[in-house]
Amino acid sequence: MSGLNNFKDRAIEYVKQAVAEDNAGNWQPALDHYKQSLECFILALKYEKNPRSKDAITAKVREYMTRAEEIKKMLATGQTAAQPPANGVGAAQQAKPKDGGGGGGGGSDGTGDPDRDKMRANLGNAILEERPNVKWDDVAGLEGAKDALKEAVILPVKFPQFFTGKRKPWSGILLYGPPGTGKSYLAKAVATEAESTFFSVSSSDLVSKWLGESEKLVSNLFSLAREKSPSIVFIDEIDALCSSRGEGESEAARRIKTEFLVQMQGVNTHEARVLVLGATNIPYGLDQAVRRRFDKRIYIPLPEAPARSHMFKVHLGDTPHSLTPADFDELGRRTPGFSGSDVNVAVKDVLMEPVRKTQEATHFKIEMAPDGTKQYIPCSPGDKGAFEATLITLAERGLAAGVQPPKICMRDFEKVLLRARPTVSATDLVTHTNFTKEFGEEG
Repeated sequence: MSGLNNFKDRAIEYVKQAVAEDNAGNWQPALDHYKQSLECFILALKYEKNPRSKDAITAKVREYMTRAEEIKKMLATGQTAAQPPANGVGAAQQAKPKDGGGGGGGGSDGTGDPDRDKMRANLGNAILEERPNVKWDDVAGLEGAKDALKEAVILPVKFPQFFTGKRKPWSGILLYGPPGTGKSYLAKAVATEAESTFFSVSSSDLVSKWLGESEKLVSNLFSLAREKSPSIVFIDEIDALCSSRGEGESEAARRIKTEFLVQMQGVNTHEARVLVLGATNIPYGLDQAVRRRFDKRIYIPLPEAPARSHMFKVHLGDTPHSLTPADFDELGRRTPGFSGSDVNVAVKDVLMEPVRKTQEATHFKIEMAPDGTKQYIPCSPGDKGAFEATLITLAERGLAAGVQPPKICMRDFEKVLLRARPTVSATDLVTHTNFTKEFGEEG
């Protein structure tokens, strides 16, 4: 904590000075400060554990390194320097330049409050810069949930003229259901399909050990979302942040919920368009006031047989196999009670079956690859062209690179499904069914 923040803080200060000198045309001091900030950013990378934060810092290191090289070249040739970089540093944000340059990754709001700037810079790490490449069609079933999300996300951006007067898009959607049913996967589809700024946050992003800072983080998150409107704020496991209030609750937790309620109440204005998308496995754990803030509460149930069949195809992907459409339909029928996550785990196990066969094989046969090279495929002793060998003996003969596992077949799935078990209990399903009858709707 101390090592990481010390280097970040020092980098912020150096960047502030570098940008100020850069804007003023003082090239040599600007170059010196850029170099000092880069040294601190690089040291911060050694301490940073969050992959998203590391990516943000790395991107800004490249940006400021490029700017430093431009100034260095300008000093050597006497040319005029180009416009300094926009003031976004992702994981550690400098102050806003005097010319009002754009802020990326949670930039400074120009208030001159370094603490506020630092918190907003950290929240900038929650902005999903790269789309997950999950399309609506990749999500099996859940047509009701997809329609509601399209109404809330796609239509207001592409057809704003639809939402005038009293007709307003949804401002809050809660996705609830058993674990592994695709709630987070739906959020990835939203992030891919939406032409909006996508914030992906968890309770750990908004909870601080410092008194009063957590509610400031919540406030700054929504403020930043409004600035970057249209935007989507996805909060996974929202029950951890907004659980039911009770006598044993700490004052800090109560303040976070209060701030969250206040921000959600006024999340949309005429100038800003923000959708809050929450996901939870335990909807009854949500505070009732928070639950009311979500306009739509959509149940994401276990997939039906056709959806499971589609999932088997998706997870198997382009791996060589001999399954027919009828085989995939059969797999869907034979896996009642399986969640999307359960299907994924089963397919991962199946993908290893050809490798296991290759390891255990006592005979191989030669097949020609499309490029004309020889491939050694494990086979039964009675197969035509079979010769006695093992994976080890082939490796000893220098043929390891030519060994290929066999195609996946239906028998591999049958073998794995004998030991695969669903992870969602009947009690879990009853709980979610009851919640749907009281407060939700089917997805």
